[in-house]
Amino acid sequence: MTETTDPTPGAQENQTIRRRAATPPDQRPVSDALLKRITRYSGTLSTEAVRALEVELPFFAELSADQRAEIQLIIQSAVRDFVTWMRNPEAQHTDTIAGFKLLPKGLGQGLTLQQTVQLVRSTLEYFELVMPRITHNERQRGLMIAAVLKFGRELGFTAASVYAAAAENRGAWDTRMEAMIVDAVVRGDQYADLTSGASALNWDPTTAATVIIGTPRDDLGLASVTSVHKAAIASGRHALAVVQGARLVVILSGEPEGSVVVPQAVLDAFSPDGPVVHGHTVGTLVEAPDSAAEALSGASAVSGWPGAPRPVAAIDLLPERVLGGDRGAATTLVERVVTPLRGADQSVETTLRAYLDSGGHVEKCARELYVHPNTVRYRLKRVSQITDFDPLNARDAFVLRIALVLGKFADGGSQET
Repeated sequence: MTETTDPTPGAQENQTIRRRAATPPDQRPVSDALLKRITRYSGTLSTEAVRALEVELPFFAELSADQRAEIQLIIQSAVRDFVTWMRNPEAQHTDTIAGFKLLPKGLGQGLTLQQTVQLVRSTLEYFELVMPRITHNERQRGLMIAAVLKFGRELGFTAASVYAAAAENRGAWDTRMEAMIVDAVVRGDQYADLTSGASALNWDPTTAATVIIGTPRDDLGLASVTSVHKAAIASGRHALAVVQGARLVVILSGEPEGSVVVPQAVLDAFSPDGPVVHGHTVGTLVEAPDSAAEALSGASAVSGWPGAPRPVAAIDLLPERVLGGDRGAATTLVERVVTPLRGADQSVETTLRAYLDSGGHVEKCARELYVHPNTVRYRLKRVSQITDFDPLNARDAFVLRIALVLGKFADGGSQET
């Protein structure tokens, strides 16, 4: 006679129970009495397992009482879940290890993945030793050992999945926090708590910082941030970075090494086809908005100097920044060039103006001033010593010309007031 299948809800479970009841006792995987006995002693088993862990694992004794108690509850829950699975091996038993999934909520900050693996392994080794002793016969003892091993494997995979998810969440949190910090620096947000946020990302709040702006590499896109992190570590630095549209903003820790402000490894993380501009190095991350403002101004004006070096300091782009409307750059250029020139002999500034107006001809300048050419050369050398800009260099001459014009603007403004 052919057995029919009952399609009603719960019929499959009832059929499983009937088949189990129809199976002779000596052929059943594990008796109901044995499973009930394991459930009854789950508390004792978990307590003894915790004692075994205290002896075998040195770090376990250093956990707080609450952490050890929670681990004991997890072990006790795992024993009950094991019994549930043993009653119906065809069930999706990985869903019954709910107790272990509570681990990150209470202990995620106290245990590493390696320590969790050691906990699972030591606990299962204890169960492999104890549980077979409460079986009825040799056959059930072998089945129990195999079941414990299989269940332990699933428990280990669950631990790995839980920590993988936690790591992903932590990575996402770190990325958001990093983006928020860099964005606050770029905006110049005076109310942002840069120190505590950066400390959570292992940034030393007392270290120097330099803001660098460029274009992310086309082949990396958002992954340019990861490339910057690796490059900074390879250079013995630390970096916070974010891709903001078409630009890559980096805050690099540490003082410049000589004249090298941006290490080559970090520079290579930017697109080779675009300029890279950096602000001045500041003492701490709290001062980084000043460096960011300078770098942003330089980045918006660097196109005015096609021959700019890579990387280029924003301070070297003062003329382009002035022409782009940066009033702060105009003030800086006057203070850097005009003010010290006027602190020297008046003839130095006069000679510089005459030299620039003559198109850079020493002899023509000398004739207009009625002095010897060597006198002109001497005074131009004085200009270079005072301002650090050499009038005989075409780029420096351009900077000096813009500075002198700004100086006259400043004179006119002071006279009007």
